[in-house]
Amino acid sequence: MSLLALILVGLFVSRLIEEAVIHNSGAATALYVDSVVAPLLPDMQKEEVLDDASARALDETLGQGALGSRLFSFKLWSRDGTILYSNQKELTGKTFPVNEKLREAFSGVLVARYDIASDPESALEARLGAPLMEIYNPVLQPWSGQAVAVLEFYETADGLAHSLSQARLQSWLAVAGVILTFFLVLWAIVMRGSRTIENQRQLLNARVGELSDMLAENRALQQRLKRASQQAAALNESHLRSIGADLHDGPVQNIAYASLRLDSDVLVDESTSAETREKELSWIRASLADALTEIRNICSGLVLPQVESASVSEIVDRVARAHRQKTDTEIDVKIDDDGGELAAAVKICIYRFVQEALNNAFRHGGGIGQSVVVSARNAHIKVEVSDRGDGFDTANVRPTSLGLVGLRERIDSLGGSFDIRSGENGTTVTMTFEPMDTEDGK
Repeated sequence: MSLLALILVGLFVSRLIEEAVIHNSGAATALYVDSVVAPLLPDMQKEEVLDDASARALDETLGQGALGSRLFSFKLWSRDGTILYSNQKELTGKTFPVNEKLREAFSGVLVARYDIASDPESALEARLGAPLMEIYNPVLQPWSGQAVAVLEFYETADGLAHSLSQARLQSWLAVAGVILTFFLVLWAIVMRGSRTIENQRQLLNARVGELSDMLAENRALQQRLKRASQQAAALNESHLRSIGADLHDGPVQNIAYASLRLDSDVLVDESTSAETREKELSWIRASLADALTEIRNICSGLVLPQVESASVSEIVDRVARAHRQKTDTEIDVKIDDDGGELAAAVKICIYRFVQEALNNAFRHGGGIGQSVVVSARNAHIKVEVSDRGDGFDTANVRPTSLGLVGLRERIDSLGGSFDIRSGENGTTVTMTFEPMDTEDGK
């Protein structure tokens, strides 16, 4: 398509230049001929064949000198198509159809053509078989400027063919240069646009990839949340059963024992001695006191202290102090806290994590080498609770276990991460919250 456009533009421009060269060459020759021939012509308003004197003057002028060597033939036309004079005497006085070139010349326009002659009156010129410069020059009245006759002459124009070839070559070169420059500029624009589009496409693909990753993460989080909700419900049910079992096996047994002793014959029999009755009442009071102590211990593990307004350091210190009082064991506590604000859900999670981890360290690790290491910097939270007990196989943790599974689900539901490592040198459980995860937990 571009090559076709180049050819069409080249042909158009070449044609314009060729016509301009022919017209300029014809105008120069016509001006020269008109300056020599016009003074020899009589009054052309009569539109008659030239008289003998005028004809002889033209014959002498056109047959010698520079003009004679340039002109091949010469004709003087009237408006009706009659040849008033010709250097070919047999044509003088004859009338031919008025062609377009002659009609245009009588309108006052110079007409120049470079081609092989084909008009009826140009049989001699046609026999040459070579292109000639054909010029129609109007003869104008000096006072009115009206064309009263037309001079037609054929010029050999030996150098015109070379001039036309040079003009065509230069026009094609100029057109090719302009078109090439245009296409180079267009190519540069297209390449720049292509690079811009490619960069935008890569950015769009990257953005789509990021959105796809975020969508996959959201779906994974939804699945985790769904599983966490299901497991939380199951854990809550198990936790309630555990509380019921603790109440049944502990306080309820002591209260039932006290109730049975209250109904015994020892207390209702009047013959029972005061010492025996007092001893029986002491057993009942001790049993009720044990039941009350166990109930308080169970409640202390269920009731959460006020932690929303406390810092991380205060939360960890409270858990450690309560664990020391409950188990009479030592805990090595190290806290690095910048005092940053955390979501209430995260603070509660930290409290329950340290509490449950220390309870596990005491129950399963014997409370040996208990330690809590906390780092809270720029909303990045990391809590490690460890002991130096015998350890256990983490693969054997049951899904229904309230402790470790409950911790993991609580942390997962807030977007944190949970890790546990156990071996011969003890057990370490780790909870981590990244800044973004912390924001999500608000």
